[in-house]
Amino acid sequence: MAIEQVKLENLLKEKFPDANILVRDLVGDNNHYSVIIESKAFNDLNRVQQHQLVYQSLDGLMDSELHAMQLQTKGI
Repeated sequence: MAIEQVKLENLLKEKFPDANILVRDLVGDNNHYSVIIESKAFNDLNRVQQHQLVYQSLDGLMDSELHAMQLQTKGI
């Protein structure tokens, strides 16, 4: 299955309302994304913890609808 870019963006914006978020569909198949998130939620967390927070916020989409996500996170 695939997830529409707008749905992914909206989910991330809902979970990280203060964030600057950039989502790009890498190959046009709604299944391979590049995601950049800058959020205060990442302050004082290491990179692994930041990524874990994002994956948790996706409510299992990585297991069902989202095949691949290149993720960059940064505190602000």
